[in-house]
Amino acid sequence: MFDGRPVIGICNTWSELTPCNAHFRQIAEAVKRGVLEAGGFPVEFPVMSLGETLLRPTAMLFRNLVSMDVEESIRANPIDGVVLLCGCDKTTPALIMGAASCDIPTIVVSGGPMLNGKFRGKDIGSGTNLFSMSEDVRAGRMSVDDFVGAEACMSRVDCH
Repeated sequence: MFDGRPVIGICNTWSELTPCNAHFRQIAEAVKRGVLEAGGFPVEFPVMSLGETLLRPTAMLFRNLVSMDVEESIRANPIDGVVLLCGCDKTTPALIMGAASCDIPTIVVSGGPMLNGKFRGKDIGSGTNLFSMSEDVRAGRMSVDDFVGAEACMSRVDCH
């Protein structure tokens, strides 16, 4: 299918380890269709995904590593422009910093913020509440079963 069209990289931070980026697979497919409709040749490539809910001690420590991942992935491949799929306070600047270092046309497509979940009818933050709840478990103020239940409800779901 490649016939001299501009090669447009789709930089995707999707990962099954990162709940806030779980919907990026569908977004990437829509971006591919848009690139094709606009006359480009889409090529998707992965970069490290930062999820605050699982990375320890904090995802912020990996932001510059992701930036280098993006920059080197763009530089190492014949890409004429890039679409960055990102959405949080770490992946967004990381991807932009990496692409800016390459000086090619770039568009940022945000997946939007990770929605809060609900646990027993109350909002539960995607990361903050779990950090405090893990301390509550250690202090004996919360049972392990309740903690596991809350963790399962932390993003985009309503659990009772």
